[in-house]
Amino acid sequence: MPHYFIRKLEQFTKLSRSDRQALENAAGQRRTVAKHSDIISEGDDPHHVNLILDGWACRYKQLDDGRRQIIAFFVPGDLCDSHVYILREMDHSIVALTPVRLAEISRATLERMADDHGRVTKALWWDTLVTVAVQREWTVNLGQRTALERLGHLFCEVFLRLRGVGLTDGATCDFPLTQVELADALGLSNVHINRTLQELRRAGLIGLKGGRLTIPDFDALQRASLFNPNYLHLDHEGRLFDADGPV
Repeated sequence: MPHYFIRKLEQFTKLSRSDRQALENAAGQRRTVAKHSDIISEGDDPHHVNLILDGWACRYKQLDDGRRQIIAFFVPGDLCDSHVYILREMDHSIVALTPVRLAEISRATLERMADDHGRVTKALWWDTLVTVAVQREWTVNLGQRTALERLGHLFCEVFLRLRGVGLTDGATCDFPLTQVELADALGLSNVHINRTLQELRRAGLIGLKGGRLTIPDFDALQRASLFNPNYLHLDHEGRLFDADGPV
């Protein structure tokens, strides 16, 4: 069931039982994608929207000479663009970074849900706007932040996104990304990523072992990374209301 997706949308607003049922029904067609396989490739015709149920994926662009830029990471509960089916062809690719289980949501299903469930529609627009805000912040990362700030900022962002859908355990969460993938996302060399990780560890700001990330003092990492979570828009007042009024 797409419970991570529902939890994510409920960071914006409380959904009714009918809204939740509609979302569960929408995520009907399932498939599994192997690690390092494209979920959808640049040039493909996107007939449906992909919802990540389990696993991690990323959006990327690749140059003709093979160089790759990762533009976004997807974790459980993320839609790979709620209106992508409007496009005639993909202008980027999405690849599974781990084995991924996903649900395919058809255009007709999304349009029917938009007609019948106004709160879901507003929550999906919130999700789209947050996605755009994250992209702005990543641009600032690449243009202005130091290597340590870029890496620490990404750790803070991913941790909060995972915590929002219930995928953290205290100060720890899964973090299956490789140094190569971090380098492709942050515009740094593999050597620079390795050196910066060591610096963060020596400072006691993170622990990273066996695909698990620990942030012992989130406030300290936030200060060191110049991280302001406002672009994630996690404080929307609508989440304090259910379908009939205040909680």
